[in-house]
Amino acid sequence: METARAPAAPATSRPRTVEAIFRDFSARRSGLVRALTSDVDDFFDSCDPDKENLCLYGHPDGTWEVSLPAEEVPPELPEPALGINFARNGMNRRDWLSLVAVHSDSWLLSVAFFFGAPLTANERKRLFSMINDLPNVYESMVDRKHRDRSGVDSSGKSRHSSKPKQRTDDVRPKNSRAVAREEDEDEDEEEHSETFCGSCTGIYNASEFWIGCDMCERWFHGKCVRITPAKADHIKHYKCPECSSSKKMRQ
Repeated sequence: METARAPAAPATSRPRTVEAIFRDFSARRSGLVRALTSDVDDFFDSCDPDKENLCLYGHPDGTWEVSLPAEEVPPELPEPALGINFARNGMNRRDWLSLVAVHSDSWLLSVAFFFGAPLTANERKRLFSMINDLPNVYESMVDRKHRDRSGVDSSGKSRHSSKPKQRTDDVRPKNSRAVAREEDEDEDEEEHSETFCGSCTGIYNASEFWIGCDMCERWFHGKCVRITPAKADHIKHYKCPECSSSKKMRQ
């Protein structure tokens, strides 16, 4: 997904509120997670060591891009790690991807702080509290690779469990659509085979607890939004962090 670098957005379009900066951060993060998980082969091929210094960018529309750094001096935004392509063939692939993930997390925080510099101290504290509630790029990549590596859990048993799936929407189709394990997980896996976590973009796995947002109808790992099965039992209408933030901003 290597393309020519698009011109920087004009300053008037920059996010200026806590909610807007958080949405920008979340979208850029989603793109970077996708590059290092579901699109990892395309990302790997884009980082040709024979090319010039390349950077991995996450964009506000949720896409990612491998491109040359900005030509402006100083740049419109903080720049990500330079020359990630040079080490591609000199390191173990997983170690190289982990290094890129760590640098990507650092870049995301620098961009968020760049936008958040004009905020008050309390606003910055709230912004970074919201950011800290999300798993970072490195955590998302490691979690995805761990799940992709094997079909068994750490005890050596199959991930399929005989424990029934706990849902609170059996009577109310859209209320607290929480998902856990069930006997017919093979059927459940097939039904949700194209379902991705709205936070880390990981693919659906019936051995994990999931919950659906009643506003945007996206699904999330319980751990990604810090909702446990017990907590979900007391939620009538679940709103994901992004929808909750959007509602507060409108008010």
